[in-house]
Amino acid sequence: MTVPVAIELSDELTPALLAVVYEAFGKTQEDEIYDTLAQVSEGAALEYLYLDRVGAMAGGGLHEADQTLHEIKMLDSVVTNEDSTLTIDATWQVIGTVGHEEHLHVRGNTYSADLSISPIDGAWRITDFALREVIRDMAGEMFEVSEESHDD
Repeated sequence: MTVPVAIELSDELTPALLAVVYEAFGKTQEDEIYDTLAQVSEGAALEYLYLDRVGAMAGGGLHEADQTLHEIKMLDSVVTNEDSTLTIDATWQVIGTVGHEEHLHVRGNTYSADLSISPIDGAWRITDFALREVIRDMAGEMFEVSEESHDD
């Protein structure tokens, strides 16, 4: 995918990359988390995301997957580019089921982050990730699922 095409399709490319990040966050073995993140991230972003997930698991001793992603919805995205790197000021909402010890609940969080993505080894990967804000005000609220989610 060329840079102009990636810019044009960034509202599809960004959630596709993030979906794999959330897939990795659903894993419980450190090697699976790392390997899954490495499919869509590189360098500083890979290190940040991996350490964030492993840190969240510390002390919890997770033996089963503790989250299921239902939907990622882009709320806002501003894309700029320098050479072949896209810098994306993104805000997205994640709807999913989260488990804690012996109970599950639906959570809807909104995230804002600055992401850089670059073509590496023939695929677009997240090369920098700076989380700016997390809003957790939709935990347990009802939400509409898009038609695309029904196709799964």
